[in-house]
Amino acid sequence: MNGLIALVGSGEYLPVMEDVDRYLLANLNVKTPRVVCIPAAAGQEGDESVNRWSRMGTEHFQRLGADVQALRITTKASANDAQYESMLENADLIYFSGGNPQYLFETLHGSRAWTAMQKAWSNGAVYAGCSAGAMILSKRIPSFRLAGTLEGFGIVPAKFIIPHFDAIPGIWKPLVYALKGQLKKGERMIGVDENTALVGQLGSEWKVMGKGKVHMFTSKEHLTYENGQSLFLQ
Repeated sequence: MNGLIALVGSGEYLPVMEDVDRYLLANLNVKTPRVVCIPAAAGQEGDESVNRWSRMGTEHFQRLGADVQALRITTKASANDAQYESMLENADLIYFSGGNPQYLFETLHGSRAWTAMQKAWSNGAVYAGCSAGAMILSKRIPSFRLAGTLEGFGIVPAKFIIPHFDAIPGIWKPLVYALKGQLKKGERMIGVDENTALVGQLGSEWKVMGKGKVHMFTSKEHLTYENGQSLFLQ
């Protein structure tokens, strides 16, 4: 991925994240950015949920002046549908809304859609992922329901990425700190608060944008970063 990556804790397509999305679009230096919204993480939730995310994404980015399409990629079959390849390859920003991260990974992994997206990202397109869309970029995806972890794409240098970090229910907090206990030397876990994003490029500087904080865990320390502060991920 050669363009910006936005790891969003929550708030996709809502006014609270508008400044972040304007920033992503402005960095494309394109008069009318081509945005593609992907509701795949909600694919198991039924048409009502998929349609809601698709509508919200379309309306949100239209207000920001983009040419936007919400693609109905919600199953492995649709992720392998050739009709979507050209739109994905030529996108300037691809946005994944929230839902089930394991289902999102399984739907995209090895698919024609994911291959087409990689072509766009290699050309500098933006990756924006909220909640599940952020989690799939880590090496491992935590499954609180299964009390274990599953494979992720391993694109961002983090073993785990945890969204909604400041709103995690008390019953799950021991599991979060158990994940910290799995970190080996040189590994990290990233927590992103709600209505907050960590935005940057691989091998470069990242900055915190939004109302909350970003939390960086290693086996030995816990650092927090607020809006406007920068950090490096190596």
